[in-house]
Amino acid sequence: MSVQVLAAEMAEVELKDVPSKALTPESPLTTKADDKGIVESEPKAVATSATTPTMEPIVKTGDPSPGFLTPNTKMPQASAMKRTDPQQNGGEAFVNRDGTVAEAPRLKKIQFADQKQEFNKRPTKIGRRSLSRSISQSSTDSYGSAASYTDSSDDETSPRDKQQKNSKGNGDFCIKNIKQADFGRREIEIAEQEMPALMALRKRAQGEKPLAGAKVVGCTHITAQTAVLMETLSALGAQCRWAACNIYSTQNEVAAALAEGGFSVFAWKGESEDDFWWCIDRCVNLEGWQPNMILDDGGDLTHWIYKKYPNMFKKIKGIVEESVTGVHRLYQLSKAGKLCVPAMNVNDSVTKQKFDNLYCCRESILDGLKRTTDVMFGGKQVVVCGYGEVGKGCCAALKAMGSIVYVTEIDPICALQACMDGFRLVKLSEVIRQVDIVITCTGNKNVVVREYLDRMKNGCIVCNMGHSNTEIDVASLRTPELTWERVRSQVDHVIWPDGKRIVLLAEGRLLNLSCSTVPTFVLSITATTQMSMWPVFTCLRSMPTSLS
Repeated sequence: MSVQVLAAEMAEVELKDVPSKALTPESPLTTKADDKGIVESEPKAVATSATTPTMEPIVKTGDPSPGFLTPNTKMPQASAMKRTDPQQNGGEAFVNRDGTVAEAPRLKKIQFADQKQEFNKRPTKIGRRSLSRSISQSSTDSYGSAASYTDSSDDETSPRDKQQKNSKGNGDFCIKNIKQADFGRREIEIAEQEMPALMALRKRAQGEKPLAGAKVVGCTHITAQTAVLMETLSALGAQCRWAACNIYSTQNEVAAALAEGGFSVFAWKGESEDDFWWCIDRCVNLEGWQPNMILDDGGDLTHWIYKKYPNMFKKIKGIVEESVTGVHRLYQLSKAGKLCVPAMNVNDSVTKQKFDNLYCCRESILDGLKRTTDVMFGGKQVVVCGYGEVGKGCCAALKAMGSIVYVTEIDPICALQACMDGFRLVKLSEVIRQVDIVITCTGNKNVVVREYLDRMKNGCIVCNMGHSNTEIDVASLRTPELTWERVRSQVDHVIWPDGKRIVLLAEGRLLNLSCSTVPTFVLSITATTQMSMWPVFTCLRSMPTSLS
């Protein structure tokens, strides 16, 4: 028997049991599933016994909430006849089986999870927002602790072409959007909770102002953790001007919070090469302001001052350098007899090597690769170039995830360590055709040259965990025969004429600070070590010019 015939017969049986006076025009109905949900929410209204007639609820008209049928919905006539018109009874009502009408308690209007506010399909230019994968980002803005939002209308104008001022009328900064300051302040407050050493130092020494008179010019990654360091320097009496050491690592919202707090910050995420050097120059070249301390990451700031303003070193008391790349450049200056001020090698300190370089990279390498490529690590063949502390952290993380890890290393001690840790030591040319992921961790240049890039398999992921973008020969890929395709933020497909493509992350720049987050607690240790500028400024003014 068909469903239609069965329904018709059931309708006829029910019609015989319902008095004609109870029949009313069709009204909005609930589905069975909806009836059940409402009955459960009002147990007192439907509590029945052996002597209580069964009652069914109806819903007020004009309530097109999701989960309810509209007045135009067609239902079997028999079901409609079991309910009365709520307009005639002043609200909701129940119809007993004997045909009598009973009023029901008014039900509270339920807000369903799928009952969402309607938005314009094409939002206005001002209201449009873009969310980055970071960050976060944390974001198109951020690779920090949370993803952040940016106004796409701001992306069309370079920050250099905009006039911005903070709430106090100060405009000595150049950032993406000062309106993000509140969000950036929350990011900084979160970072402070994971940086106990730096906060304790600030609390203990801010009354003494040991850095009073210090004029610090800095060039580091501008993140929430760096903001805590800058505010600590300020609390200890220093004046600070800051630029970014990486064109992709700046958290725009943090830069906005610093600018709102009165700091002279010149940085935004996605700078061009010209913007990068312009920002450094704006930090250094200010009429009436002469820096006397340098806090550098990578040596770009030191290089720029030597190149453009060498006379400034007459008043500069010292340099604090935290990266292996910058330390190499300082050693070159020292050997050439051009290092004319004391310099502190933070990178080779025990606290930086054994904590930041190892643990920070061990946690952030997986995060960066996952966020950008969604790759599964189990069974993947990975070659890590360099087995220093950064390489050790990367290898340990990838091995723990089930990857097959190869290591290239020229230092015999580090190479022996790699073997004893269970990794196969290889030459890059031997495995370049078969590996799925290539990671550079050397701090050197031209580690992965065009020859190796040409021999890579289709879909190979190439990234850098060192400081500079010269470890991978990205410049050799910008040729007419190769096609660049941006598939995600910080993810490019470089396509060969035969269709082969490799996945290049962050254009060969630092992966973890460009594409993911870094553990704040570990950075707190490094930031506290960077406060070595305190004794350089106060106690070691007569220190001989060398790198220590």
